[in-house]
Amino acid sequence: MERLGGRKVAVIVTDGFEEAELTEPVKSLKREGAQVDIITPTKVSEVRAWKNSDWSNAVPADKVIDDVASDDYDALLIPGGVLNTDKLRMSAATVDFVEEFFSTGKAVAAICHGAQILIEADVLEGRELTSHKSIRADIENAGGLWIDRDVVVDEGLVTSRTPSDLPAFISKMIEEFQEGIHEEQHGSVL
Repeated sequence: MERLGGRKVAVIVTDGFEEAELTEPVKSLKREGAQVDIITPTKVSEVRAWKNSDWSNAVPADKVIDDVASDDYDALLIPGGVLNTDKLRMSAATVDFVEEFFSTGKAVAAICHGAQILIEADVLEGRELTSHKSIRADIENAGGLWIDRDVVVDEGLVTSRTPSDLPAFISKMIEEFQEGIHEEQHGSVL
């Protein structure tokens, strides 16, 4: 049985995303029946991955951030990649899109450097999460409680450190996306 049949998942990404942090979760989401849209901050036909310190494969882009609303989706996935998240957090529309998922209590999954946009959206106060260790201080300065574990779940927020954590990340992401609205997450940003 598909655990995510009928669910719509937004994936925000741009050039420089860590390849496995997008491709593996998206493959698993689709296998579980989710409809997945790759959403970019600017209109492009595709986005390029980063793998092993170099450019890699391209992935087709489905939509641009200005043409979507968080109300169109049940959950949000934020892949990592230093280049990716640095560009994403410079887009005010993308940051607003992320914040709306928290204000409505929808599940959000971010891996590695994906947490940088959560910092920019100002949604981490009092939240437990993990990330790539290089942004630990940034998370703590934003009020987050950083934990060095393969996956951390805090009321609909799923986070992991690196691609090596993908099995645990994907498992918990699917579980939280299946649960739907998380009232505790909703209450944390109002």
